Amino acid sequence: MSETLDAVDAKILDLIQHDAGLSVAEIAERVGLSSSPCWRRIKRLEDAGVIQRRVTILDRESLGLGFEVYCTVKLSLPTKENLEAFEIAILKWPEVVQCATVTGAADYELRVITRDMHAFDDFLRDKILSLGLVSNIESRIVIRAVKNTTAVPLGLVSPYVSAVI
Repeated sequence: MSETLDAVDAKILDLIQHDAGLSVAEIAERVGLSSSPCWRRIKRLEDAGVIQRRVTILDRESLGLGFEVYCTVKLSLPTKENLEAFEIAILKWPEVVQCATVTGAADYELRVITRDMHAFDDFLRDKILSLGLVSNIESRIVIRAVKNTTAVPLGLVSPYVSAVI
């Protein structure tokens, strides 16, 4: 975004990232605007790519998806072609809810959600290892989530923004 956020933009973003279900009228009331100017600001933030999408966060455990694992993945040969092939495969697998290229001894860090340990084992064998691209996987099972947020720390954007949030 070429222009900086002002205090109203920051308040709008803070409200939306904590509850995407708020109506424009509710947001407008909370930030001290009428609905039309508030909607225009939201639209401008969407058009600029600051707001990528609005989602509903589900309780995965109540859906029977309580097994969470972080996997550090090292490819056998991290060529451009192998990296691209791995990433294309990852995009197709719903079990992988996050994937990042990382520095250090490994190539990727994955966050994987499944029903249980057996489903995770099937995922490893039938999907990741069947690619024939991986030389090592280190898996860490999550015992308890201490903090889990999707909120971006808007207070770090600028001192002005942090003073109004």
